Amino acid sequence: MRSTLRLLQLVAAALLLAASGAHADDYGEITRLLKAGKPAQAQALVEQRLAATPKDPQLRFLRGVAQTDAGQAQEAIQTFTRLTQDYPELAEPYNNLAVLYAQDDQLEKARTALEMAIRNNPGYATAHENLGDVYARLASQAYGKAVQLEGDKAGASKTKLALIRQLLATGTRKGAAAPAAAPRTTAAAPAT
Repeated sequence: MRSTLRLLQLVAAALLLAASGAHADDYGEITRLLKAGKPAQAQALVEQRLAATPKDPQLRFLRGVAQTDAGQAQEAIQTFTRLTQDYPELAEPYNNLAVLYAQDDQLEKARTALEMAIRNNPGYATAHENLGDVYARLASQAYGKAVQLEGDKAGASKTKLALIRQLLATGTRKGAAAPAAAPRTTAAAPAT
């Protein structure tokens, strides 16, 4: 998951620079700090910039990414949740919120957030893939419960459970190190 986030942050730098000429230097510097593994410094710069432009959705999004990188999941959830409330049309905050929920095994919340991301941007491939990963994990839970309840009669459920577990264990996206069971965040700030 960490290496996937790093790869996405490389892409984010280019997208951020293209997204806004006025704040490109700020976004670029924050992204460089995140790529360098310095989320605390990135957060400090974000907070400094947000003091001047507190409603900037891109800065607020980068705050959430920095919080995620710093291991501050609850703070990141709050940041992305506020973004979805203030800018419900943006898909990226819903995706990253879903990833945080999935990491905490809150799969129904993750599913709901991903469905909102896809509703807002039907062409958002990462959200579609993440939704598939969440559905696979939900299926694994359901088949596991069926096996537990059926006991010795659980032939079909055991087979399906084994297939889902194999998918979750081996499914990787081309070029990514994270298994399919670990949804991917979006590191690029949303365009407004």
